[in-house]
Amino acid sequence: MTEKVIKLIGKSARLLTVVGLLAAASSYVAAQNTKPSTPNSSMGADKGAPGDTSPFASLEEEMQAKRAIKFAEKAYQENLERARDLGTLGQAVTASFKQKNYLDREDIKNLEKAEKLVKGIRSAAGGSEDDDEMEKPPTNLAAAVKMFGKVAESLKNDVEKTPKHVVSAPVIDESNVLLELIRLLRTLTPPAGS
Repeated sequence: MTEKVIKLIGKSARLLTVVGLLAAASSYVAAQNTKPSTPNSSMGADKGAPGDTSPFASLEEEMQAKRAIKFAEKAYQENLERARDLGTLGQAVTASFKQKNYLDREDIKNLEKAEKLVKGIRSAAGGSEDDDEMEKPPTNLAAAVKMFGKVAESLKNDVEKTPKHVVSAPVIDESNVLLELIRLLRTLTPPAGS
């Protein structure tokens, strides 16, 4: 019986050795062929690493870049549209004042629209709130309206000439002057019903 047990132990040992070698070899082969199993592995900290040759990573980056370009172009076109609208409002207020020698409710509404447009233009140009006073503000309504029309047209032209992605000091300065003129026009205009 001992002889049978010894043979059985010998065969079992050989079998275990073969199974162990096969398991080790298969795990070695599997480790050499596997890729990361997580689908969002390109979103990890090593995204964009020099060895990253995943086609999804480059495609995703390209799509993001295209979206950013479209967004920037849309913002630029909106700013140009604001400038054109401002030029139109400046001409309308000036022409209306020349006809009537006063600013009516419609003109005041146009000044409010112009103020919103100017704030948008200033913000797009990289400016922010500025409470600087004009050096030589106009002293009467006629001079203020005339200056408003000129500065609105000048600002429109400056915005059209300014390239994309540029912080423009002249645009910011003219925006601030125009905002001060609008405030001045409101104070120089007598209230409705007077």
